[in-house]
Amino acid sequence: MLAALLQTGFGGLIKIRGDRCWRDLTCMDFHYETQPVPNPMAYVLHRSPWWFHRFETLSNHFLELVVPFFIFLGRSMCILHGALQILFQVVLIISGNLSFLNWLTIVPSLACFDDATLAFLFPSGPGGLKDRVLKMQEEEAQGPRAVQTYGCVARRLVNLAMGVLIAGLSVPVVLNLLSPRQIMNSSFHPLRIVNTYGAFGSITKERTEVILQGTASPNASAPDAEWKDYEFKCKPGDLRRRPCLISPYHYRLDWLMWFAAFQTYEHNEWIIHLAGKLLANDAQALSLLGVNPFEGTAPPRSDALTNRTLPHLPAEPPPPTLEMCRTAGATGPAPRPCHHLLGAPAPRGPPSEGS
Repeated sequence: MLAALLQTGFGGLIKIRGDRCWRDLTCMDFHYETQPVPNPMAYVLHRSPWWFHRFETLSNHFLELVVPFFIFLGRSMCILHGALQILFQVVLIISGNLSFLNWLTIVPSLACFDDATLAFLFPSGPGGLKDRVLKMQEEEAQGPRAVQTYGCVARRLVNLAMGVLIAGLSVPVVLNLLSPRQIMNSSFHPLRIVNTYGAFGSITKERTEVILQGTASPNASAPDAEWKDYEFKCKPGDLRRRPCLISPYHYRLDWLMWFAAFQTYEHNEWIIHLAGKLLANDAQALSLLGVNPFEGTAPPRSDALTNRTLPHLPAEPPPPTLEMCRTAGATGPAPRPCHHLLGAPAPRGPPSEGS
């Protein structure tokens, strides 16, 4: 049930009711380059032909909207459901750095395989694991029946109360699931038992990155002030660096920077605190980054936050040349996406006291 709910409710329905590109079968034209932290395979898959992206989107709808019902159609279909869902999650693991999300999603699907299905994994000869388990079951069946105690009754009452609690907390989640205007990640219950989640209900069509910069120039506003970029461990930044591979590990700061690009710094005050730590050359803050441009020198006199947008890289035509990048006022060698300065979402300069 959990496996079916995860795929149909939190994955499939939110997509088909969300961004129009899921219904137009065009979402995969953008997903690989605009996902939180792309990996090397994401670049390769993004360059696939258009018909392959349509096939990917249709396959996603089939796996998240149709296959989950296989679990109710008997043993064989239940096993097929488990195998397809695990294969689906493995493909997602290969195509992006989504931390441990897909690894955890595999766990409920393991319940689709009964003992007979998994028997080939264990030795079956005399004295083997299956032989020992069979003897233990026979001995337990022949032994005296356990006498019901007050402890057993109390445990059943606790289980019943827990079931009623979860059922009650599930009402708004189920109503949201059945609603034609299903929403995702909008509210979370304080008990954090049953919540409304959703995955990729909308797909961004353009990638915008928040770039942290620093300068050691006495006058940060001077035209000749040299601003240097701080590079993160995995977040896209330097166009000459290939995407990284970190799954199932998770760089939380890199992940948050992706979300920060959708808002201004007023909605993400932690970025200002991070900039203050970098101005102070804080060792713990610097350990979260990949490259400190001021390593071995005095800390920067001023920090700044800027946005850089990575224009959509078409899937089939050749990538933009260096001349095209220069014409657009951007920098960076092909075949990487070009970027250009959008503006500063945060004021340049040292943080105020207390920040």
